[in-house]
Amino acid sequence: MKYILVTGGVISGIGKGIIASSIGTILKSCGLRVTAIKIDPYINIDAGTFSPYEHGEVFVLNDGGEVDLDLGNYERFLDINLYKDNNITTGKIYQHVINKERHGDYLGKTVQVVPHITDAVQEWVMNQAKVPVDDDKKEPQICVIELGGTIGDIEGMPFVEAFRQFQFKAKRENFCNIHVSLVPQPNATGEQKTKPTQNSVRALRGLGLSPDLIVCRSAKPIEMAVKEKISMFCHVEPEQVIFIHDVSSTYRVPILLEEQGIIKYFKQRLNLPIDDQPSDLLMKWKKMACRYERLLKVCSIALVGKYTKLSDCYASVFKALEHSALAINYKLDLMYIDSTELERSTEVENSVKYHQAWHKLCKADGILVPGGFGIRGTEGKLQAISWARTKKKPFLGVCLGMQLAVVEFARSCLNWEDANSTEFDPDTKNPVV
Repeated sequence: MKYILVTGGVISGIGKGIIASSIGTILKSCGLRVTAIKIDPYINIDAGTFSPYEHGEVFVLNDGGEVDLDLGNYERFLDINLYKDNNITTGKIYQHVINKERHGDYLGKTVQVVPHITDAVQEWVMNQAKVPVDDDKKEPQICVIELGGTIGDIEGMPFVEAFRQFQFKAKRENFCNIHVSLVPQPNATGEQKTKPTQNSVRALRGLGLSPDLIVCRSAKPIEMAVKEKISMFCHVEPEQVIFIHDVSSTYRVPILLEEQGIIKYFKQRLNLPIDDQPSDLLMKWKKMACRYERLLKVCSIALVGKYTKLSDCYASVFKALEHSALAINYKLDLMYIDSTELERSTEVENSVKYHQAWHKLCKADGILVPGGFGIRGTEGKLQAISWARTKKKPFLGVCLGMQLAVVEFARSCLNWEDANSTEFDPDTKNPVV
């Protein structure tokens, strides 16, 4: 088994998930069987109880596991089916170790972070890496592990220590570390700064891990002088510094990685039985990315929800719409509308917001009301649903969105004025949901 550990520096949310998914895609295109593990250093057992504003939308796996949305990226990019144990959290590890301690498995020893927690992490990774995730049920050959958070975080320390030990257990030819860092470009000078990356790599080395590849994220393509500077100060060859700038589509990332010789590097570094050139799978990927960028016709969809300040809150809806639009050669224009802004109370408090929200809704080609909980914002959703029905706009209600469509129809067309869901009014005379 070959292990590729993806760590991140400078800031969180830098794109480790997309980098990890893209690396997996490239290796899969070379004919290798790939699995993925996401480590989240938070103490929650899983992502099921989070507000969407914490880490974005919860991704639900086939086995019912409620996990980080990065696992959704892995499944989409790699065309695999993961399990709840492919998401490791601090909470899961500590719960596992405490259960063993209560059971007496440590024979009365003092249970400590090192070696007991770190050993549990290594054991979990080795066991889960062997679980088949493809339809052919064969054991994977490569496991891509993404360590969430930022190097230097207190909560991530036990995991970094676990992998410091693990690199020797797995042997050098079977373990590789990729460090994703940020190269900011302040508007005042317009100069791309390498100091944050230098500091981040120094912190990683101080914890006992040396990056084999440094993936630099930036807003614009990075200049060669910057690459050479990072190479010199971070103690790696220039070809071990990879640049990924902001692109119009995340599906362009595997192509950027492949163009910078990552296949050749992995072949030598991990002694992989592959050709230097990618297969037809990556060629199809290239065609898809190019097609995405050349789309001219636009389809605008209004998404009327409660958590519209962060697009990751409705990641699965966005991805489904994006893929559907691509299939029929349309560019998706997804307009996020806060449902509370469509309500009469907003017109009184802030008429500008109210009219802007309604302007967006009126110009949309279609309206989608996603799932949600609680009564806040439901009146606005009902208004949007009523508009879609009366103006004959294409409409899709998902979960709560569909339930509210039933409520709206009962109130408007059947004249059941108090029709409602028992979730919002347990005593309603017309409980249509």
